[in-house]
Amino acid sequence: MAGKDLIASYFPDFSKDQLAQLEQYAKLLVEKNQNVNVISRKNEHRVWEEHILHSLSIVKVNRFKAGTKVLDFGTGGGLPGIPLAIAFPESKFLLVDSIGKKVRVVQEMVDEIGLKNVRAQHFRAEDIPETFDFAVSRAVTALPRIQTWLKGKIHRGKDHDLSNGLIYIKGGDFEEELLDLGVNFRVWEMKDWFEDPFFETKKVVWVDLAR
Repeated sequence: MAGKDLIASYFPDFSKDQLAQLEQYAKLLVEKNQNVNVISRKNEHRVWEEHILHSLSIVKVNRFKAGTKVLDFGTGGGLPGIPLAIAFPESKFLLVDSIGKKVRVVQEMVDEIGLKNVRAQHFRAEDIPETFDFAVSRAVTALPRIQTWLKGKIHRGKDHDLSNGLIYIKGGDFEEELLDLGVNFRVWEMKDWFEDPFFETKKVVWVDLAR
């Protein structure tokens, strides 16, 4: 099973419009990747499993409510921000990357899909002049460095499944990194939700970086 049927099997509450938007995004991601490298070319044929479903793992741990402000830093090709913005059309997403050509590609995809709840900007995470309810990302660097980048950018709040903070997608063993942060955290194993072997070592992490 692949494509939107794969997503529908794990997220049966997604509407036909949402599934169609995800399908359009998957096609655009592969097309744009021919000119600007925003995902690994060797796994383009696995875009649904290794990029879209991977990003939507965050939906399994937290449902963003209407008006929630979410920062996706190091977004690359719009991951996990665009799939999450499709999942939560009433939340507001800012997607940033330090590489300008990637940001331009992301904005092109956002415009072509017609997403009204997404902005893409060329920024380093530490330079963003806004605060957010949540930050999300996929394994862009070590967690202690992210803690520095996001200092003062996530404000307190508890009106969700999780309290405000960082929700991070990462693979492998990083328990020491988490312990070194000196803050509360929770970890979920993706293999508990998704059957594909790709998810065997992948995790979703919530870290209390709100201030």
